[in-house]
Amino acid sequence: MTRFCRRLGCNSFSDFKVTLAKSSYVGLRYLRPEAKSSTPSEVAEDIVTKAQKALFMMHDALDMAAMERAAQTLSGAEMIYAFGSGGNSSMIVNEMQNRLFRLGARITTSTDHGMQMMQASAVTPRDVVIGSSFSGRNAELVRAFGLARDQGAKTIALTQSGSPVAEAADMVLAVDLPEGENIFRPSSTRYAMLAVVDILANLVAYTNRKESAATLRRIKESLIRHRDGDDRQLLGD
Repeated sequence: MTRFCRRLGCNSFSDFKVTLAKSSYVGLRYLRPEAKSSTPSEVAEDIVTKAQKALFMMHDALDMAAMERAAQTLSGAEMIYAFGSGGNSSMIVNEMQNRLFRLGARITTSTDHGMQMMQASAVTPRDVVIGSSFSGRNAELVRAFGLARDQGAKTIALTQSGSPVAEAADMVLAVDLPEGENIFRPSSTRYAMLAVVDILANLVAYTNRKESAATLRRIKESLIRHRDGDDRQLLGD
């Protein structure tokens, strides 16, 4: 029995039992989904409550010194490359572009691994590569970070601390939040990641106040002339 357990990668029979229990637990979440009431009001309360909790937990744990370093690095970049893949991280890097271009930053995004590899190989020491990975186990993003660092570019990761992606980056903006047991509810970590992007963008704007204000003013003037007619609407959203 001990030899069998070791062949499976476990140190002992006790270790095998613990690993088996964990595997069964994860599987049971999908075989026996959490049974809760699902009226519209209950679902709405659950979603909003979990989003609020995720935001508060992220705020309490956020490394403000790391945020300041990342903002300074982005502010001084000649070009910013934002990499992410999968449903959530793709959304995060696209939002990052949406936030930063209006502040005068030169930024492009990619959600394609092949393109990320090529762009990472073409960066210069004046560029920054920022990547998003909710799990921190995106091996292709790890490779892209390595290629970019070989070229002298700075790398920033929005991911779980201690993960392979975090280890591959120069700077880490860690978001470590537990997921609930309800497999039907979308991940509340999305709200925390979006808040980190907003905080980062706001810090970049304050770092380059004059340039950011000038770019925002040009965008707003265009929207007033061609769409809104006044200054009461959202800024380009």
